[in-house]
Amino acid sequence: MKRRNFIKNSALASSLFYVPSFVNAFNNLDLSLAGYKRLVVVQLSGGNDGLNTVIPYTNDIYYKNRPSIGQKAANILKLNDELGLDKNLAPLKNLYDKGYVTIINNVGYPNPNRSHFRSTDIWHTASNSNEYFKSGWLGRYMDTYGNSPHNVIEVDDSLSLVSKGNKLNGMAVQNAKQLFYAAQDPYFKKVLEHHNDKHLSEHNLGYLYKTMIAAESSAKYIYNKSKTYNSTQEYPNNPLGNQLKTAAEFINSGVDCKILYTSLGGFDTHFNQNARQEKLLDVYAESIEAFVQDLEKNDTFKDTLILTFSEFGRRVKQNAANGTDHGTANNVFIIGKTLKKNGIFNELPNLSDLDDNGDLKYSVDFRRIYATILKNWMQVDDKAILTKSFKPLSFL
Repeated sequence: MKRRNFIKNSALASSLFYVPSFVNAFNNLDLSLAGYKRLVVVQLSGGNDGLNTVIPYTNDIYYKNRPSIGQKAANILKLNDELGLDKNLAPLKNLYDKGYVTIINNVGYPNPNRSHFRSTDIWHTASNSNEYFKSGWLGRYMDTYGNSPHNVIEVDDSLSLVSKGNKLNGMAVQNAKQLFYAAQDPYFKKVLEHHNDKHLSEHNLGYLYKTMIAAESSAKYIYNKSKTYNSTQEYPNNPLGNQLKTAAEFINSGVDCKILYTSLGGFDTHFNQNARQEKLLDVYAESIEAFVQDLEKNDTFKDTLILTFSEFGRRVKQNAANGTDHGTANNVFIIGKTLKKNGIFNELPNLSDLDDNGDLKYSVDFRRIYATILKNWMQVDDKAILTKSFKPLSFL
């Protein structure tokens, strides 16, 4: 069989990266070492404008730099005497008032990169800005603590770098039923009949068959497990709402996934920012609130932590198109029921001390957030996964 035809006709090809020793590596690992907590990641792709999300509504410098797009104090959901949320984040404010939200300001990394692709890679791999890793931080979690592809699930049609390990990978699952039936396709079954053929073990397709066996097994497991729970929670009909509904069904049905990765795009607001960003923030907040309510009804929220980030923030000064250009430091949301320090975690953005490009200076390395989650929530060796030590923060 030609390699091109194999990949073209294998319905699960996009759900996994192909790596040698796939099956054997999973067999040698014990996920019980990784505890019982779950992490759900929400990426706001495109570079969400943090200053118009968590707004310094009493700061004159903010309004001087944003005469057209600065949010008026009367429309802001006030968190304290200095900061407030965009009015479209009212569902998030509800969670905040319950003590379920920690807001970490000024998150970034040294020598920031303003390219969407490169900065996303840095966040996905937990690398320095001058390092180029071939594995993601969640993929390296799989390397050390995974025992099946479904332990890390991206609720999407394809797998990104964040879930690719050096030895093992997570799995991309947008729809468990469709994935299962794809794995039952007669052509797919016929392919797997030949996985023990002697000539394949000497061919570069041999390890692909092993991968497809693991994918078929996970597809069957996820489908059979997740169909035992159908969410009755009303979710907004948008891409993120659909992803989080799927994530909730996986969690509430008991699928053995430790990490679920979701994303919402469209935050690259170079022009006409307010209308575009506010719509997206509304999508985010409504979807998150529905997700938390779904988990609470099933007593699974107490064991679930939600991390929301964007690959960078926006420039402090608005541009001529009533938008903002690529910036650096940003805010991060941590959402959970057992936070040790909720509310505003650290100092406000310093708008009077910007870098040479007019951007915010970071004060919290994003990898300290990862280290905190890995060590204090997932209860695993954060240094082994992040490749170096980062001092944990006190929100968990």
